[in-house]
Amino acid sequence: MIEGWGRYPRHDSEVLDCRLPEALPGTVSSRAGLIARGNGRSYGDAAIGEHLTLTCGALSRMKSFDQVDASLTVEGGVMLSEILRSFIPRGYFPPVVPGTKFVTVGGMIASDVHGKNHHRDGGFGDHVREIKLVIASGEILTCSRTQNSELFFATLGGMGLTGIIAEATFRLRPISTGWIVQKTVVTENLGDTLQALKQTDDATYSVAWIDCLSRGASLGRSLIFVGEHASPSDIAQMPKAALLPPFKAARFSLPVDLPGWALNRTSVSAFNDLYYRAGARKAARVSLVHWDSYFFPLDGLLEWNRLYGKRGFLQHQCVVPDENALAVLSSMLDRFALSGKASFLAVLKRLRGGAGLLSFPAPGYTLALDLPVAPDVFQLLDEIDKLVVAAGGRLYLAKDARQSRHTFEAGYPQLRAFKELRRTTGADRHFSSQLGKRLGI
Repeated sequence: MIEGWGRYPRHDSEVLDCRLPEALPGTVSSRAGLIARGNGRSYGDAAIGEHLTLTCGALSRMKSFDQVDASLTVEGGVMLSEILRSFIPRGYFPPVVPGTKFVTVGGMIASDVHGKNHHRDGGFGDHVREIKLVIASGEILTCSRTQNSELFFATLGGMGLTGIIAEATFRLRPISTGWIVQKTVVTENLGDTLQALKQTDDATYSVAWIDCLSRGASLGRSLIFVGEHASPSDIAQMPKAALLPPFKAARFSLPVDLPGWALNRTSVSAFNDLYYRAGARKAARVSLVHWDSYFFPLDGLLEWNRLYGKRGFLQHQCVVPDENALAVLSSMLDRFALSGKASFLAVLKRLRGGAGLLSFPAPGYTLALDLPVAPDVFQLLDEIDKLVVAAGGRLYLAKDARQSRHTFEAGYPQLRAFKELRRTTGADRHFSSQLGKRLGI
C-alpha cells in the first residue's frame, strides 16, 4: 500500500525505484498507468500511479549554475532542501518556495507550487525557463515558452500527467542575508484580514494564520506575517549572527501516531487563543527571523502528519475570487467553526493567476486548512465545495484527496485543452495517477 502525506487514501500500486536517468525512456515507453513520485509530499493521491509508481528521488544531481544570470539546472529529483543548503551560503534563494522544503523540483513544477510571494512574483512555474520532459514514446523533449510551448504550459501544474520531468532550469534570487525582516499585523475579523492582506500587496512576502474556530465578531481573526529579505544593516543589532546562517536541521520528530481524540475543539481552541495572543504581543515590534523558521515552520517537527493519528487527515485548499471572498470565506469558516472540526494549521494568502493549464492559482484569496479524517468530514467538505464552485473558485490538486469530478471540472476551464494534449502526445495511454483516474483526467 502507498499513501500521500495526508495518509489518506491508501492504494495498491507497484513501486519501482528509478536510479538512472537513462532508464526513464525505456520504462515510460513500455509501461502504462504510471506516475512519477518525488518525495511523496502531495497530500492525497496525486503521486500514486494507477498501476506503477515510479520514484525519482535518486535523480538528484545539480547539473550546472550560471552565475551571470543565476540560472540553476538540476535533475527532477533534486530536493529543495539541498538547493537551500547549497546556495544560501553563496547568497542565493529560490524564487518561490512552498510550505515545506522536503519536496523535489519535479514535484514543484508538476504542482506549480506557490508561496508567500505569489501575489507579487507568481508561482514556481513563472520562473522555470526550460524543462526536459520524458514523454509517452520515451523521447526526451526540451520544453520552454518558445519550444514545445503547449507541452511546457501543460506540464506546469499538470500533476505529472504529461510526462516525467527529468531536468529543469530556473533562476535563483540573489540575497545578501539569510534573515527575514518580519512585521506582524493583528486583525480582529475576516473583513479586516482580507483588507490587511490586500494592503500588503507591495510586500515581498505575506501570509495570514487564521483562527478557524473563532465565531461571531471574531470570525476570521488572524495574524498576518509580512516579510522582506533583510539587508546587512538590518542585522547590525545581532553582531554575532551570521549574514547567511546555515540550514537548520530538525531537532524533533513525532515517533508515534497521536490518538484520534488528541486534536479536538477544546485543545485546538486553546492553542489558537494562545497563539493569537502571543502574536498580538509581537505586533508592536519588527522581528528578525531565520529563513528556515519563516518559510518552513512545520519542518521543525519531522513526521508532523502523525499529529492526526492513523486515519490521517485531509487538507482542503481552495481559491475564491476577490469579489466573492468575504461572503464565501465567512460562510466557510462559520461552517467549520460550527462543526467543531479542529484545524490549527489554517492559512490565508492572496494569489494572482497561474502559469499552466491546470495551475491552481487564480486571482483571489486561498484558504488552506487540515481536518482529521472522520466519517462526517466528507459531507462537510462536499458542502464547502459547493460554495467554492458557486463563487467561481477551485481546489488545489496537490492537496486534494476526495473532491468530485463536478467540482474539479467546474474549477478548471482549460481541462478540455489539457485532455486533448494528453491524447495527441499519447500521455493518456501511459501516465495515470490515482488522482487522475478519480477525476477523469
